[in-house]
Amino acid sequence: MQQVHDANLNPVGSERWRQAIVPADATIQQAIRNLDHVAIKIVLVVNPQGELVGTISDGDIRRGLLRGLDLNSPITSVIHHNALVVPPGLGRETVMQLMMANKIQQIPVVDERQHLVGLHLWDEITTPATRSNLMVIMAGGKGTRLLPHTENCPKPMVKVAGKPMLEHIIERARLEGFNHFVLAIHHLGHMIEDYFGCGDQLEVRIGYLREQAPLGTAGALALLNPRPELPFVVTNGDVMTDIRYGELLDFHSRHNATATMAVRIHEWQHPFGVVQTQGVEIVGFEEKPVARSHINAGVYALSPEALSELAADAACDMPTLFERLQAKAKRTVAYPMHEPWLDVGRPDDLVMANNSSIKV
Repeated sequence: MQQVHDANLNPVGSERWRQAIVPADATIQQAIRNLDHVAIKIVLVVNPQGELVGTISDGDIRRGLLRGLDLNSPITSVIHHNALVVPPGLGRETVMQLMMANKIQQIPVVDERQHLVGLHLWDEITTPATRSNLMVIMAGGKGTRLLPHTENCPKPMVKVAGKPMLEHIIERARLEGFNHFVLAIHHLGHMIEDYFGCGDQLEVRIGYLREQAPLGTAGALALLNPRPELPFVVTNGDVMTDIRYGELLDFHSRHNATATMAVRIHEWQHPFGVVQTQGVEIVGFEEKPVARSHINAGVYALSPEALSELAADAACDMPTLFERLQAKAKRTVAYPMHEPWLDVGRPDDLVMANNSSIKV
């Protein structure tokens, strides 16, 4: 049996969930000992082929004993055969919703052949493991569109719900297990350094990339020293969103991408009815059609090799970096996001951010 390493949810470690496995011919006494020893409140019953037969909980055993079974009775009559299961790679939010809707704390993971390959626990989902991946936040822009709020304040330091946008981004990522941040700064960068320092107040580690001139949304990454050894997240410092940075990173790794761009569906409704023609002939009508397209959400995951396409102290925007990677036949993918998102670029956006449903 092979374990799926789905970093999305950090399923119970290999040794622990495997210890919860019992064969279908086990006794109730063996199941009780397993529950006590492994202490994850579930026994996983498999057949000799490694296929999940069902699960057993403490309640299943208790009901069996009340029916007159004894400790030497086989577990066959107490197995819950229609246990809720999920496939490998299912998103964290979906699994959490399934757990809450069904009032359960464990969901086995099975592959397309019904082989047991992992186990998700509520405690594991709600307490993400610490990530050693770096997170870079681009915080060097002047924010001219956000004047007068940015006249004497760096754009990412403009406050939303009483705290700088940068602080919201860092705190949200920290809740997902990120603890190492690098801030790319330029315009009024000293104010950002004075506020965050080395990160002690937020219980994280913060470093800085100090741009001598504006380097765009990707150019500052060439200043990273040392280079990251693991894939890392990059976000613009003015993007307020409920995106799961960790899930973006896991998606990037699962797809063996060199660069991943978070994208959102943008809808635009034509203000007029559209007349469809062929030459001078009218062939149809469409009343105020809606056009849909993917837009760049300003959040990315990059593999270290992507940095080879950047030159020191040379400006480069992120779409240009993606084009360079594509020209080298490197894989670039889109991560469709549905979470609340707002690019705080104008005063009206700032008002929206302070009144939005984004968790700040």
